[in-house]
Amino acid sequence: MNTPSPLKRLALVIAVVSALSACSVMHSKPDAQAAAAFTVAVIGDVPYGTSPTDTRQMVLHPRFVAALNADADVSLVAHIGDIHAGKQYCTQEYNTAVYEQWTAFKKPLVYTPGDNEWADCHKAKEGGGSFNKATGVIDYVVDASGKFVNHAKGNPVANLALVRAQFFAKPGQTLGAPLQAHSQAVEFNPANPADKAFVENVWWEKSGVLFVTLNIPGGSNNGTDPWYGAPAMGAEQQQEVTERTAATLRWIDAAYNRATTQGYVGMVLLTQADMWDVDDAASGAAHLSGYKPYLDKIAEGAKAYGMPVLMVQGDSHTYRSDNPLAKGALCAIEVESGKPAVPCTDSRAEAMITARKSPVDAYMAQAHGYKVPNFHRIVVHGETQPLEWLSLRIDPGANAAHGLDAFGPFSWKRTQPAL
Repeated sequence: MNTPSPLKRLALVIAVVSALSACSVMHSKPDAQAAAAFTVAVIGDVPYGTSPTDTRQMVLHPRFVAALNADADVSLVAHIGDIHAGKQYCTQEYNTAVYEQWTAFKKPLVYTPGDNEWADCHKAKEGGGSFNKATGVIDYVVDASGKFVNHAKGNPVANLALVRAQFFAKPGQTLGAPLQAHSQAVEFNPANPADKAFVENVWWEKSGVLFVTLNIPGGSNNGTDPWYGAPAMGAEQQQEVTERTAATLRWIDAAYNRATTQGYVGMVLLTQADMWDVDDAASGAAHLSGYKPYLDKIAEGAKAYGMPVLMVQGDSHTYRSDNPLAKGALCAIEVESGKPAVPCTDSRAEAMITARKSPVDAYMAQAHGYKVPNFHRIVVHGETQPLEWLSLRIDPGANAAHGLDAFGPFSWKRTQPAL
């Protein structure tokens, strides 16, 4: 056997080292890209109207979409529910109009439904109907020709099915530009086959941060007020609440498990419901009680996970930044539409919050002993003009102190485009 000369051996070593270095470079480049900072725009409760015939925001909406497309910093848009107001009808035509406007998005659009487009469609003010105590039947809202106004007479289950068919036709496929998202309709435990229905619950990951959408409707989790104002909840409503709540709790569990095992530096939860907004003194406590299972699960998971957990939600319409899972946490809220937020202890803020029958410290609306310092929530501005989005910046290398505009890898600001 011929033994290579020292020079040949040296050349061989250099070649091997060079090859390994090249492999290292090839593998480190995607990792570096994966860890790059980026911005997500979060919107919600838009487009809105004050009546079924109010189209002012619908007219502005294409320009709003164009402004989001034009923002070079924004890599993805998330809509966290309510594509129309609680005084507008639930129709296939309206949903289609919004969907067609959204086809103009040049960036991935992730959407999670709000209560107004399905859970509240039974209400008369949304075109559903009302239970007639004298006759024992439902008086449905009809138009001048006698036709029912709402899709499926406002039945919430049927309207959620409509939303799924229009906006979630392919599980895991985003609207706008494509993004690899993972849907509960695909990633469910066969032991819980009903979870397959929840195509709207998705997760995706970027730069070591996990994003998770949750179908939690605002108002009461759809489980406090019987549909159409009937004397009691029917079997269909009970089944809807039971199955969706159980599926969503399992989705939260799966998200925390993934975040922990994969070593993600943070998690973002995107949902519609403001689970701390009392809103109505007479029924507020009962409405909020339906959210306790979610809060228990989110709080427990966040404490075990130990990394920053940011919840971004809509529903209550006024921008707010706080931590309602820790008593006495810092808080800022928008007092005038579109204006900078002020401390919640400001006299103007206190007056506005108490007028809505809510405590100034949101923790007190769900005072269940939570102590979760690594949690923060943001309510996005919605309903009123000026239209705006939350510019959520994610920098996996950052570790900002817990404040009102930054937290761990997250920082944020409000953006109001000229339309």
